[in-house]
Amino acid sequence: MSLDRRSVLRGAAAGATGVGFAAVGSVPTLAEATPARRHTPYPVNRPFPPLVDDPKGVLALPPGFKYTVVTKAGETKLKTGQPTPGAHDGNAVFNDGRNYLLIQNHEIGGNTALGVPPIEGTVYDAGVGSAGGCTVISIDRDGRNRGEWVGISGTLTNCAGGHTPWGTWLTCEETEGRANGTTRLKDHGYVFEVWADGETAHPVPLKALGRYAHEALAIDKSRTHIYLSEDASGPNGLFYRWTAPAGYRLGPRSWKDLAKVDFGTFEAMAILGDDGQPIPDVAYLTSAQLLRPFRVAWVPVPDRDAVSVSCRKQLADGTVTRGKKFEGVFGTDEGVYVVNSYAKSGTTDLPADAIPHDGMVWFYSYKAKTIQLVTYFPENAAADKGTGAKYFDYNFDGPDNVTVTPWGSLVLAEDGNASSHILSSTPGGPTYAIARNMLNDSEFCGPAFSADGRVLFVNIQSPGLTFAITGPWRDYLA
Repeated sequence: MSLDRRSVLRGAAAGATGVGFAAVGSVPTLAEATPARRHTPYPVNRPFPPLVDDPKGVLALPPGFKYTVVTKAGETKLKTGQPTPGAHDGNAVFNDGRNYLLIQNHEIGGNTALGVPPIEGTVYDAGVGSAGGCTVISIDRDGRNRGEWVGISGTLTNCAGGHTPWGTWLTCEETEGRANGTTRLKDHGYVFEVWADGETAHPVPLKALGRYAHEALAIDKSRTHIYLSEDASGPNGLFYRWTAPAGYRLGPRSWKDLAKVDFGTFEAMAILGDDGQPIPDVAYLTSAQLLRPFRVAWVPVPDRDAVSVSCRKQLADGTVTRGKKFEGVFGTDEGVYVVNSYAKSGTTDLPADAIPHDGMVWFYSYKAKTIQLVTYFPENAAADKGTGAKYFDYNFDGPDNVTVTPWGSLVLAEDGNASSHILSSTPGGPTYAIARNMLNDSEFCGPAFSADGRVLFVNIQSPGLTFAITGPWRDYLA
């Protein structure tokens, strides 16, 4: 489909631009969320002060903050004696009344010494050996590890996921690997539900949610929809929605129903331009569209189990809206955030006249059925070069995982081209660095705030580290 960009963007609202800045608007919160609105000022949080280098060379943090290492791949141990698996990725944090319980993904694509061990009762596919999966970590209020165990094993490339209202974690396989009779005895590319109690395990693929390179997901307040992202190329990935049958609400036993491939409906998002036609790729949109609501249509996916053709390839270009790296997803009571990590012109799968930029954060409103760009990262060549810690703390690119803090602002994990940061971002205000990886150039993953607002849990994917970061969060975020 040929695209008349001026037609698509006609009437778009002008918005502020700049590295890591968003236009003015209100912010959805966990407890009482509303979609971002144009021309409604939102009080910008107090700026985080410049980061202070860590004498240990691990994490640079603002003054008054500190970290505790909770797990380290190959060094800390599971209760069954094996070493903590590597490739830490997405997290969700729960509370058992005394300790925090962190369910953690391990993004491992095949049998390896630091894979998730196949513990009896937790295994989906015995053919993959010690590969991907999830561990569960009990952590006290001071960030100390009180025990770690396997929640699910025998899965592959567990990237991100999403928490459920009933206190479980939906872990996502970022792969489309089919059974091959040797290293894969079953098909992969599914979502699985993981419990934190150390006793419950149902390693059953939730086929109703599609088979593709999953990234993350969120369940809406009504428990009738699940929103899911796809990190894929050739062609670029999609943003999906699963809808429950009439009268059905998701709950603790829904895994049995979601295991049925045709249960509910499964659709992909199309963002509609002024002419009512789908915008082919988010790469056509820029900061000029900040906070402008776009109507959304949902297009059925013919074969969600992708028996012969990948889900995204079943839908023709121009009928849906694609995106380079649909990544983090996090839901509020009123809508869901979804991140596009980057969309630079000249890269694979993008038209030559696409607008160069590093990343976008979107907010989809359940009630309005519209989507708005709430934070925009323009192409940032400065993040690709330069020296010095201070320099990198002001040049951001590549937003990835996202979470909403207990006070309603966003925390983003950066997976960019230079130093990796954890970022505080408020739709309506600037973006600040709240942590920097001093150890290496590995990405941050899985930011998750405890519900009491005391602890931010986050991972460095390689060599596989989990941190509990504490400090005066309320001074800057509340």
